[in-house]
Amino acid sequence: MENYTYNSFTLHLEALPVTEDSVYPVFLIIFFSYLFIMFANVGIIVIVCIEKSLHQPMYFLFCNLSVNDILGNTNMLPRLLSNMVLPPSERLISYYECVAQAFTIHTFATASHTILMIMAFDRYVAICNPLRYATIMTNKMVLKLTACAWGVALVLVAVLLGLTVRLNRCRTVITNLYCDNASLFKLSCESVFINNVYGLTFTVVLLTSSVGSMVLTYTKITAVCLTSKNTSLNSKALKTCSTHLCLYLIMFFSGMVPIALHRFPQYTFQKKVWSILLHVIPGTLNPVIYGAQSKEIRKFLLNMFHLKKKWDFKMRISCCMY
Repeated sequence: MENYTYNSFTLHLEALPVTEDSVYPVFLIIFFSYLFIMFANVGIIVIVCIEKSLHQPMYFLFCNLSVNDILGNTNMLPRLLSNMVLPPSERLISYYECVAQAFTIHTFATASHTILMIMAFDRYVAICNPLRYATIMTNKMVLKLTACAWGVALVLVAVLLGLTVRLNRCRTVITNLYCDNASLFKLSCESVFINNVYGLTFTVVLLTSSVGSMVLTYTKITAVCLTSKNTSLNSKALKTCSTHLCLYLIMFFSGMVPIALHRFPQYTFQKKVWSILLHVIPGTLNPVIYGAQSKEIRKFLLNMFHLKKKWDFKMRISCCMY
């Protein structure tokens, strides 16, 4: 018969199931991935802030994605790394910290959709209404879109976790690498019917809105490009939209794989690996893809590189003179 511990405030987390020989190689891979995510995304934000040519709605909206990747990965990866090298008895987390982690992780996943949705709106206005772009996408509109993207995510996730926090707990083991809503309500011995209904409704509404907005936006953009004889407009549309669509597909499929694997209990290990990749893949590729496609960002980085080379050359000359 299972032993129950009611409403314990100390919970146990699982660790990534890897062999002793592979613990440190896997640890280093995840650690350097996290460092790259932080360096690349913070770098994008800094470049957009200091370079005046990048003070455009498209780049300000993209900064939301970088902030989201930073928060989502910082919330999950450091604790995951520490749990990999700790013995099972020391992989502990307080209940309130677990709820906070679950809130941040679900906000990260939800905001990934809402931010890409407002970015799609920006691309729609830029290509379908280019003459009105400056009057529509003002600083005030950018702030409204940003507040809407984060506000919707925060409210939806707050209700999701609120329904879980109300439950009494009779278990103490989080059957996951990190805390999420499903792992939390599985600690309860009460009925979680309402949680399942809201969670399913939440997921369906979010995915339907996300996919629907992308299909509608790109259908209209495609129609404009097909009817327009402006090769410059078509080239710009292809470049910016391909980047945005690539980011969306990476985020979408990274998130769908763990959901699909959740239906197959025999793939527990694969599900845990993909739950990590859900954070790592978008956080790593988003700044690389966007930076590689942006002429302004490439130009800024090249200028910095040339300035550094000139500075190093002057320093070597100065050293030789003395």
